[in-house]
Amino acid sequence: MSKLEKIRFNAEGEDPVDFFVLEQTRIGGINYILVTDFEEGDGEALILKDVSKDTDAEGVYTIVSDEQELNAVAGVFENMLEDVEFVQE
Repeated sequence: MSKLEKIRFNAEGEDPVDFFVLEQTRIGGINYILVTDFEEGDGEALILKDVSKDTDAEGVYTIVSDEQELNAVAGVFENMLEDVEFVQE
């Protein structure tokens, strides 16, 4: 397995959090990334949506929370990655 890209998220008022990017896709003109908190093995995964504006100096991402959007994007990522299955908690 190749080394995953590590990115740091800086939420306002919170400590920075590092995630590993498993995959990315573009659906309907919107960029999505699938990230996890562990580089290897099972970990918590999140689907993040790029909500950046052209004027933003850095990427701005939000967690996909709309159930219909989440299910649709999760299905795309499951098809892209053979060994990934999403289980909602």
